[in-house]
Amino acid sequence: MKSKLSVLVVDMGREIEKRACPAVETGKCIRCEPCHIMCGVGGAGGMSSGTLNLRYDIGGDLSELAKGVAKAQRLVEEVDAIFLEHGAPKEVYGGNEEEIEKLTRRAAAAGVRFIPISQRHIGSEYLPDVMGSFKRKLQKQGVKFVLNTRVERIQKGEAIIKGKRVKAKYILAAPGRVGAVWFAEQARALGIQLKHGPIDVGVRVEVPAVVMEPVIKVSRDPKFHIITKTFDDFVRTFCVNFMGYVMEERYDDYVGVNGHSLRAKKSTNANFAFLTRVELTQPVTDTTAYGRSIAYLATTIGGGLPLLQRLGDLRKGRRSTWERVERGHVKPTLRSVTPGDISMALPGRIVTNILEGLERLDQVIPGVASDSTLLYAPEVKLYSMEVTVDENMETNVPNLFVAGDGAGLSRGIITAAATGLLAARGILHKAK
Repeated sequence: MKSKLSVLVVDMGREIEKRACPAVETGKCIRCEPCHIMCGVGGAGGMSSGTLNLRYDIGGDLSELAKGVAKAQRLVEEVDAIFLEHGAPKEVYGGNEEEIEKLTRRAAAAGVRFIPISQRHIGSEYLPDVMGSFKRKLQKQGVKFVLNTRVERIQKGEAIIKGKRVKAKYILAAPGRVGAVWFAEQARALGIQLKHGPIDVGVRVEVPAVVMEPVIKVSRDPKFHIITKTFDDFVRTFCVNFMGYVMEERYDDYVGVNGHSLRAKKSTNANFAFLTRVELTQPVTDTTAYGRSIAYLATTIGGGLPLLQRLGDLRKGRRSTWERVERGHVKPTLRSVTPGDISMALPGRIVTNILEGLERLDQVIPGVASDSTLLYAPEVKLYSMEVTVDENMETNVPNLFVAGDGAGLSRGIITAAATGLLAARGILHKAK
């Protein structure tokens, strides 16, 4: 669908080619600015593994936004086709049905739910080419980009950029996770309807690649869901990076961890997020503030660096030291960390969920709960302020549309892109 609308994209980050992370090569973070990793052309996904989950209910339930399963799956396929057009590899990982059934049965016997899924893996080192292709096509179509520039404020019919008022008939806000708190402030000022949603709090787990290899052969980024024994909480694996690297995420006032993997450069480890879903009810519902407070505390204890602890040390109630870490058989891929005790930073309930969940997961993936297993903290996903929208992604403020993780509408590349398509079509529909 074509339009004569002029489009301006404003992003506080850099060109995708200028967002390379030195930790990929060295395992050491040089404390890049937050926008170096978390925003810029390609967004936070541009510095990820580039794993595309080709299922409508992974990374959020797209069927709720698209008003139906069939429409949601068509959107997934459309987004996937666009990525293929711009250079994503054709290979799809998904495993054969017999192996999927075996893993599903083994997981069920341990009280764990395995979620089979088809996936496409771009690889961190190839994402700049794909994102660059996106940008070049948009520029040929007349889209203008203003980078390294913060949007100071959104107002009805305009945005304040570098102290100047920029008029806009339609505004599409896609702030990403790094801009979630900022956008919540904008939304409150504008009277946009918001509600606090759940957040995910936990650790990044690192194990030898051989431990994960049997399940990776079935599913490249396996999804396991667990209900913990003590608290009956929901815990899940997320963002599995086989032969990948743990990396630091730096925000304005705290640090976190994440992981990614490349198609060419390999480590001898595998890593994945292990997260507890956190919801708050009356009288306090601000899950964002709660998640940030955990991240602040962990950053303080880590002296401005993420915390690292061996699982065996956590079990014994003692802090890890570099000597204890080096004696283990898992060598950390991120070394700009502080060995310590994550139980001093994460709430006791979260720590209990991690311990119980990993013990349960060990029955499905033997070796994942070894004493030498490494835990990096904190991994906090702040996509909690959910904006109320219609089927076109339009808010209750006329002509203001939203999309993506920062608006609480998605939790992954495919779903975020799909909400962007819905919003763009909503704008075109109004413009006609």
